[in-house]
Amino acid sequence: MAKTSLYNAHIKAGAKMVDFAGWEMPVQYKGIIEEHNNVRNNAGLFDVSHMGEIFVSGEDSLKYLQMLVPQNIEKLIDKKAIYCQFTNQNGGIIDDLFIYKLEDNHYLLIVNASRINDDYNWMIKNINNFNVNVENKSDIYSMLALQGPKAADILEAAGIKKEYQPHTMYIKEIKLLNDNILISRTGYTGEDGFEIIVKNEKAEELWNLLLEKGKPFNIMPVGLGARDTLRLEAAMSLYGNELDENTTPVEAGLVWSLDKNKTENYIGKDVIFNQLQNGAPKKLIGFKMQDRAIARHGYDIYINNEKSGYVTSGCVAPSIGCNIGLGYIDKKLNINDTIQIMIRGRLFNAVITSKNFIKKHNKGN
Repeated sequence: MAKTSLYNAHIKAGAKMVDFAGWEMPVQYKGIIEEHNNVRNNAGLFDVSHMGEIFVSGEDSLKYLQMLVPQNIEKLIDKKAIYCQFTNQNGGIIDDLFIYKLEDNHYLLIVNASRINDDYNWMIKNINNFNVNVENKSDIYSMLALQGPKAADILEAAGIKKEYQPHTMYIKEIKLLNDNILISRTGYTGEDGFEIIVKNEKAEELWNLLLEKGKPFNIMPVGLGARDTLRLEAAMSLYGNELDENTTPVEAGLVWSLDKNKTENYIGKDVIFNQLQNGAPKKLIGFKMQDRAIARHGYDIYINNEKSGYVTSGCVAPSIGCNIGLGYIDKKLNINDTIQIMIRGRLFNAVITSKNFIKKHNKGN
């Protein structure tokens, strides 16, 4: 398994390590629920160095990216980020990602750890006659995520005053630790926070700095376990669970991330537009368990005693004190309608809810 530049720091902090997408990563330090609640109430520091950084440059960069994603990259201004997907010919999601426009003809793509090679190969395959340069620099960068309502205070204590911190969905290059680092105001928790891209050799120094400066604000290192419960409460999709190559953005409830007025052609556009106009064969729903049971990834969903879908994610939601989940169904139902989840040979009741399980606070300044 691969190790991030922070591996020794995790071991020193007593982390329990697990295999995640081929990386040896911390799943928890003091406990998932304690770490989860600390992010909601104070701040948490995550190692997300397994994520990928791919840079696109060249005079055809915009045209090239417009062909790869359903979003309209043309509306990006310098230093602005946008959430989107790589889609295949059938409209299925190869990966979901963030694209940052650093400047004209220079973009940064943040992609999922398990999809770095697939994404890079897909991008190279589709260069065609575009005059672009695609560079996978994932091996030279680490990424830290500082999340929670006190994240901005901690970053200020570390030397970056609030007036110099990026606004939500923006990125800045800032001098810290005698080096240039990239800081974006983005995250995967539903809270305000930052994702910080730093060269590998500076990662542990930055990690220690943030933990030290964060002590008055009750910062805590947080593992992948709480990262999953936090993102699920915020109904943020996970590749391999809610998203895959057989699921379109329309089916995944990501219509808000599609530009319906985009005139340029892109891979999978015909299928996606057909679903926008005529509906999709499956739909992502949120649900809360009515019975004392936890729905897990892969469990079957039943409607009126008929198998009608499957669970993509489920967990105990520490912030709201109940068991929640996401899943796909092939029938049209409404909020407050009842479904059943097959768990170890028995059907347990659940009720369809809004996917907004919690109020999100990731608006920043």
